[in-house]
Amino acid sequence: MPASFTVKRSLDIRAPADRLFRQIAEFNAWSAWSPYEKRDPAMKRRFSGSPSGVGAVHEWDGNRNVGQGRMEILESTSPSKVRIDLQFIKPFKAHNVAEFTIEPGGDNTTVTWAMHGPVTFMSRVMGVFINMDKMIGKDFETGLQNLKTLAEK
Repeated sequence: MPASFTVKRSLDIRAPADRLFRQIAEFNAWSAWSPYEKRDPAMKRRFSGSPSGVGAVHEWDGNRNVGQGRMEILESTSPSKVRIDLQFIKPFKAHNVAEFTIEPGGDNTTVTWAMHGPVTFMSRVMGVFINMDKMIGKDFETGLQNLKTLAEK
């Protein structure tokens, strides 16, 4: 297995880049489109730091479907990029980077959601039983489709 992984999905959305950027750069807005938000309606959320952009922090603690973790925006270049430090605490520890790129083009804007990081021992074990690209990629596809539905209203 390689020492690192990348999962990436893209979708064309008929909405201006700045509208999409706001949905991504404000963690409070994620409840409207993130596929992870709906997996545990009782999930505890804590927002701190900046309300959006660099320094915004979202911590969560939920059921076995969402686990526990922390995200912090490290880079926020309006309206084209958001880079996030992503730390999973439970059910397993992992430290990854998530990136959203937003590229306007004609009537559509292409949004790409990517995650990359090291392949840990736990990732190698899970990789024997689960295709991480398909599993996480499906979540990214759902999230991007939710974002599209929200933004195109």
